[in-house]
Amino acid sequence: MRRIRRAVISVTDKTGIAGFAKELSSMGVEIISTGGTAELIKNAGVAVIPISSYTGLPEMLDGRLKTLHPKIHGGILGMRDNPVHNKEMESFGIPPIDMVVVNLYAFEDTVERGCTLDEAIENIDIGGPTMIRAAAKNYNDVAAVVDPADYNGVIGEMKEKKGGLTRHTRFALARKVFQLTARYDAAVSNYLGAVPENPQLEAPRRFPDTFTVQYEKLQDLRYGENPHQSAAFYRVRTRTPGLGDARKHQGKELSYNNILDLNAALQIVSEFHEPAAVIIKHNNPCGAAVSKDGTLKAYELAYACDRTSAFGGIVGLNRRVTGEAAEALGRIFLEAVIAPGYDEEALGILAAKKNLRVIEACGVEAGAANRCAPDLDIKRVCGGVLLQTLDIESASDLKTVTRRGPDESELEDLLFAWNVCKHVKSNAIIFARGLRTVGIGAGQMSRIDSTRIAAIKAAEAGLALKGAVMASDAFFPFRDNVDMAAEHGITAIIQPGGSIKDEEVIKAADERGIAMVFTGVRHFRH
Repeated sequence: MRRIRRAVISVTDKTGIAGFAKELSSMGVEIISTGGTAELIKNAGVAVIPISSYTGLPEMLDGRLKTLHPKIHGGILGMRDNPVHNKEMESFGIPPIDMVVVNLYAFEDTVERGCTLDEAIENIDIGGPTMIRAAAKNYNDVAAVVDPADYNGVIGEMKEKKGGLTRHTRFALARKVFQLTARYDAAVSNYLGAVPENPQLEAPRRFPDTFTVQYEKLQDLRYGENPHQSAAFYRVRTRTPGLGDARKHQGKELSYNNILDLNAALQIVSEFHEPAAVIIKHNNPCGAAVSKDGTLKAYELAYACDRTSAFGGIVGLNRRVTGEAAEALGRIFLEAVIAPGYDEEALGILAAKKNLRVIEACGVEAGAANRCAPDLDIKRVCGGVLLQTLDIESASDLKTVTRRGPDESELEDLLFAWNVCKHVKSNAIIFARGLRTVGIGAGQMSRIDSTRIAAIKAAEAGLALKGAVMASDAFFPFRDNVDMAAEHGITAIIQPGGSIKDEEVIKAADERGIAMVFTGVRHFRH
């Protein structure tokens, strides 16, 4: 195993770099560095050779040209066991470089905080990717270190291996290089594909000609939707909070279906600013509620909507879980609970349910719906993907279309039902009263069947529909839904409108004394 004798260090993220350089130097590694990195290392008392002294050429073109030189890249790319390479390197005075410690210009951070096109272009790294790709290609002889999290491990192995690194380690480091450059190039490509060259003449493109995204594997899952399917959980490598950064306090490993249901719970409860609770079963809510009286009350109201379906469900809450709420959660069998936090008392109570997955996640907190949402919704189809913007529209421009408009209480319930409705599989019907669901019809091929099922669910739960309101994710094709709602005592309806039968539907509502508002926005969810 060859010792590492010479390293090039040039980093944008300088976390831990002075200590790392000091450790390398203590093992006799000659350090070559650039600009601010060299200054930092020098100030830490470590001997460093400036890149310009090493190559014989100054850093130039406002720093654009530093490391692109045969003495650097020849030293990185030269294969130590290749006699031709060794002869050429010796002939041109190119010493071998055994380690490259580089991370890239912060392009992603720059565009995320907002910048001009010119600023973005200046933050596209050229020399950095070139060096680390060269080092990774020649991993048999060169170590490429691109992640500060690897510094301690690299130093530890070098001390153990008398200044060298195993081929296994160099290969693992090389793999990280190509993961990093793939992500970096994707960020540049996606940005340039969408940003206008001249903002005064051209609008940004929401969907560029190509779209590339990188996911980082968090864990292998026991299986997929069914036991014969294999699966893994990946997170998108952005700063979007959510399940990828969640903390599991206890319980069995998460399954594929658990994660889908946790995501549904997160999306619904984060819609509401008041304390909210939802119970998810098979990716649909079987009960949801908000309550000014707190999390426990919201959960009790959500549970009362469909006690049967709640068994084995997943509960989402948008407030910290108290001991009192934990007591209530522990009374039935649940697969998981997700919330923004837990009191110590609550964790102690839930610990009695050893298999219950207790998840703490950012993005579940009140009113976080827009903040925790990803940029785009992506769905795989055979031979391609579908991309769409997210369905985060709320009912902000209601139009009353009946003679009677909703009163204040009805309007509050309508808006609550509408926010739940957009997370229910189509065709979706929600009955709500007092900021709680009292009947949910989901995923039916006809809207009238969803209405019928919502009424059946309410009856089974012993919840009266008289005085409740109704939300529909899409327009009514016929008046039958209104007639059925009226028979159950529904007093107000919220729906998108836009059917060729709108006049007939409105007439039915007027005949029945039902207030009806149009949103102009549809919420299909397939």
